[in-house]
This record gives sequence, structure tokens and C-alpha cells, in this order.
Amino acid sequence: MAHFKYTAQSRDGEKVTGVIEAFNEVDASRRVKEDYGMVLKLSPVRIIKPTSGIFAAEIGGNRLNPKAFAVMCSQFGTILSAGLPVSQAAPLIAERTTDKVLKKLLNAVATDVENGRSISAAFAEHGGKFLPLTFIETIRSGEESGGIEKAFNSMYEHFDKQSKMGAKVRGAMAYPMFVMLVAIVVVVVLMVAVVPTFLEMFREFDAQLPLVTRALIVVSDFFRYNGITLGVVLVLLFVAFRFYNNTPKGRVNIAKMQLKMPILGNIATLNAASQFANSMTTLIDSGLSMTRAVNITSRVMDNAYLSESVGKLSGDLEEGRSLGASMRAQDVMPHILVDMTAIGEESGELAKTLHTVARFYDEELDQAILSALAKMEPALLVVLGGVAAFIVLAVYLAMFTLYSAM
Repeated sequence: MAHFKYTAQSRDGEKVTGVIEAFNEVDASRRVKEDYGMVLKLSPVRIIKPTSGIFAAEIGGNRLNPKAFAVMCSQFGTILSAGLPVSQAAPLIAERTTDKVLKKLLNAVATDVENGRSISAAFAEHGGKFLPLTFIETIRSGEESGGIEKAFNSMYEHFDKQSKMGAKVRGAMAYPMFVMLVAIVVVVVLMVAVVPTFLEMFREFDAQLPLVTRALIVVSDFFRYNGITLGVVLVLLFVAFRFYNNTPKGRVNIAKMQLKMPILGNIATLNAASQFANSMTTLIDSGLSMTRAVNITSRVMDNAYLSESVGKLSGDLEEGRSLGASMRAQDVMPHILVDMTAIGEESGELAKTLHTVARFYDEELDQAILSALAKMEPALLVVLGGVAAFIVLAVYLAMFTLYSAM
């Protein structure tokens, strides 16, 4: 999706500026009108977003602490439920927050709210570049419906779940990633510093070395004499990948490839289903229309291809088609999610049904990630054992050959 910078006039006459993600300029203009009423200026901009993915979820990329953000939502919900007005809650929470990013944001929001501005507009103005879109839209909907405290409590449950999932995954990944890092360092040191010492000694003898030893010499020489070139090539490939991934077409193509990959493809699909069900549940419960909820959900999904596909559902909804039928026609989301969505619509309990589906996919995603990480550890040990066996075999076979030739 592309980014567009806009200047709009809100329904209370206030001028608002910001950046919005959309599929094209027409889509961007329509979304800004939905939010504010009148578009004054709209122009495309290029933004390189922080790395996102399954583990980053949608919580503000690298700038926002997920746990601190969830706690802030809980504090707002508790204080507002106790009867305090927003104008008192914002500065109170800002004073007690220890996270530097949130503290700076909340101080700016508190100042705006004290000056009579709505809290959703203040959050959008000062945190629009890194705050989750689901959060801003849910709080805005809560203000419009008069249930702002319910909106904050809903956001706490939503982001607390994401924070716990991220912490569990990071904890499970810590050991395999450490083993991988140590393995890379050890192999590089062996190939560049240790192995060449033995190989130089073997080269001094006029004897036919074993095939495995000659293979080790080739590998060692490659690392010694082409290490810098290899490093430059890898950096260039990484830069080219990032550049391609920052183009709309490239992002969609890479997302399609991700869905077809073994293990990771299943995780990406489960993650998309979880994001769709969780986001739609939160937004519909907050009182947003189906079309608006689908639009927002499409913009918070990690996979660009599925995000684009979900974004196209809004056109079908505007033509009067049901969400379940539109999803079935797209045929990109898991069938269980599509069938349960259709059932929820027919029964008039869509939010409740999607909440149940969200829990199912949260558990499936949790198990899939932990299963993938559990398989990674023995795979790393096998690779390490293979490399070590190759080096030891090459050295010892060469030594036996030299001894027999003496």
C-alpha cells in the first residue's frame, strides 16, 4: 500500500494533518473523508517503515513498548470508568508513565485535551506515525458513541494479548538464535584462522590428500580470499531486497512467496487470520460500520498480499454483498475463518463469533510458532555436528595419509 499526506477539516471545523496508508489516491481520499468529512489537500509521500512482521505485530514498530502501551490503555480504562473526565485522566497518566516515548506523547496529548481538543484527535496528531491504527480508530469510535472507557479497556485486552505473545516468542527464540550466532562465529574463526594453519602444513608434503581434505582447502581459501567480497555481495543483496520490498508490487510479491514457504507460510496464514479476527472483533464491538472496520483491518495486517485482498472486500460490501460471501469469492483466507464469518453474519452475532475464532487462531499461531522453534534447535545441532565432523574428518584423514606416506 502507498502512503499519502493529507490536510483535512474535521466535522467540528478543526484542521488536521497526517499520513494515511491506502491502495491509491481515490482510496486515500475516501478514507480521509470517512474520518474527518472534508479533504483539503492530498499528496503521495514515500515512507520507509520499521521492520514489521509476526513478532512485531502492529504495535508501533520499534518505537513503542508493547507492554507499556497496553498498561497505558488499562490505566485510561480504569480512571475513566471511575468517573474522572479525560481532561484529568490524560495528565495524571502522563505524570506516572515511565516509558520515555509514551511520556512525551501523553504530555502533548494532555496539553491538547486541556485546551479542549478531543483525545482521539490529539493521539492522531502526535502519535499518528507510530500508534496502531486500530487504537486511534477505536478511541475515536468510543468518543462518538460515548463509550470511551470501554474503548480503552478493549484496547488493553487487545494489545496485552499481543504483548504476551511477543514476549513468549522472543523467549523461545533466545536460545536457538544464540546457538546460531555462536555457530557462525566459530565456523568463521575455524575457516579463517585455525584450519589454514593445518592446511599449510599439509601442502608442504608431496602427497595426494584425501578428497574431503581438498574440499576443506577449497572452502577455507574461499573464505580467506573472498570474505570481503562475499560480505559486500550479501549487503548489496540485503539492500536490493529492502528496496524491492518498499515498492508496492515488490511487497505484494514477497508476501505471496512468504505464504508458499514451508512452515513459515503456515505461520503467516495463521497470523493473518488471527489479526483479521481480533481486529474485526475489536472494531465492530466499538461500533464501527462493517465497511470501515474492514478498511482499518486491511491496514493493520502484516502480509501485504492478504492486506490488499482484505482491502478489496470493502468494495463488495458497498455493493451490498455480505462479508462472508465476499471473503469466499476472494478465496485467500483460511476456510474456517470464512465459514465462521458467514455463520456469524447469518446469526447476527458476528463480533461474538469472530472473538471465538480469534481465540482459536491465537492458540493455533502460538502452537505453530513454538513448534517451529522447537524444530529449529535440533536442526541447528545437526548442522553444527555436520560442520564439525567435516572439519575433523578432513584434518585427521590428511594426517593418516601423511603418516602412511612417510
